[in-house]
Amino acid sequence: MAKPKKQPRPKAETPKGFRDYFGHEVAERQDMLARIAEVYERYGFDALESSAVETVEALGKFLPDVDRPNEGVFAWQEDDDKTWLALRYDLTAPLARVYAQHRNDLPTPYRRYAMGPVWRNEKPGPGRFRQFYQCDADTVGTPTVAADAEICGMLAEALEAVGIERGDYVIRVNNRKVLEGVLEEVEKAHTPVPDDAPPHYDDMGEWRASILRTIDKFDKVGEEGVRELLGQGRLDASGAFIKGVGLNETQIDPVIAFLTSKGETNETTMANLDDAVGSSEVGFSGVSELKKIVDLLAAQGYGPDRIIIDPSVVRGLGYYTGPVFEAELTFEIPDEKGRPRQFGSVAGGGRYDNLVKRFTGQEVPATGISIGVDRLLAALRAKGRTGQAARGPVLVTVMDRDRMADYQAMAAELRAAGIRAEVYLGNPKNFGNQLKYADRRECPLAVIQGTDERDRDVVLVKDLVLGKRLAEDIASNEEWKAQPAQEEVSRAKLVGYVKEKLGL
Repeated sequence: MAKPKKQPRPKAETPKGFRDYFGHEVAERQDMLARIAEVYERYGFDALESSAVETVEALGKFLPDVDRPNEGVFAWQEDDDKTWLALRYDLTAPLARVYAQHRNDLPTPYRRYAMGPVWRNEKPGPGRFRQFYQCDADTVGTPTVAADAEICGMLAEALEAVGIERGDYVIRVNNRKVLEGVLEEVEKAHTPVPDDAPPHYDDMGEWRASILRTIDKFDKVGEEGVRELLGQGRLDASGAFIKGVGLNETQIDPVIAFLTSKGETNETTMANLDDAVGSSEVGFSGVSELKKIVDLLAAQGYGPDRIIIDPSVVRGLGYYTGPVFEAELTFEIPDEKGRPRQFGSVAGGGRYDNLVKRFTGQEVPATGISIGVDRLLAALRAKGRTGQAARGPVLVTVMDRDRMADYQAMAAELRAAGIRAEVYLGNPKNFGNQLKYADRRECPLAVIQGTDERDRDVVLVKDLVLGKRLAEDIASNEEWKAQPAQEEVSRAKLVGYVKEKLGL
């Protein structure tokens, strides 16, 4: 009889595109999000925690900056009713569903913030994961640009609250209506679609989208590169030819005027935008909204050192309907080759007045911002603004395993005083292993009580930060006691002494 084939052991590895977060990383994120939440709540926003799973129908095709979003979600079909469900790919689509479902019970405007993981079924790469955290704040139910201005100001406050200093960031604001006005100017001189155009390039929607995608490359290829890509095409860095949109010079000029309209001041920029939109009413409306946003922000003390008008901000092709904004960190960090580069964007958002309409049939104005939590955390680490608070618990060592109740009582007293503490629960036979454990846990203090200390009703408290460099050479309790970083304390004064040492 053949032996049954053994089942192979599963590999202990994270799935591709995912990662694990350990203690100090989780603590850093929680601390940062708590600071942001404090700002949001100060502005009157309420927390919302919605389901991580939505119907695919509810998620819809509104994923920003992705052409075919339904292919970018983790989805499955229910066995009973064949409904397709999916993990949320952002926190905005669930908000639209929540507002539409509960709008009769919610105040209008509805102001909420949300924080949590989202999932995108995309090809992973260096620093690009399929699960990541977002932190959103949105106002639903008001068309006034005062709501857009408030979001920008609140974002500036949030960045400063977590440790990004003024001067190390800028919030860039544009308006999709201005861009619509520029496109109207382009369309006035629209020529028929070329015979050799791709099959999907036969409608005005795709034609406009191709222009918008080219505009979005302005930061990378510059004015001349955009001119070439809007025209017949250009050679990329590898020497390959990239076919252009096919516009003539008359059509290209308004786009370039729009992209190069940023001036030394917000006022100069908006004057240039007035010229770029020509006679377009929607374009004029967009510029007027930008002027109102600047005035509202100035009234609250937000000047161009923090928030500027920047026509190069485009964002979500079919998603945003009015003002759009991005938060960019301006300080430099070294890349993988040691070359300096700017850190870049950590947040983005804008006005989206069509998302809730999918559920209600009626237009519901909304505006909001989304912070990339992992990106912002990486920026704080690069600036040395996080990790200082990462500290392990006070370790109560075990010198006599038969006295475990005494050691647990010490830990309980420390915890009752608000001090993080634990008792060593490994094998206490080798005291050096307890010290190595304390080192790996980054414990600030160790509490020691052997038989002699118990008889004299005292404890030894060791400052592990001071004695860390010597720990590897210590093999016995006697050597440990001889260290100058150790102090004998009355058992009754243990809690008070530890609080003083920790600065609590």
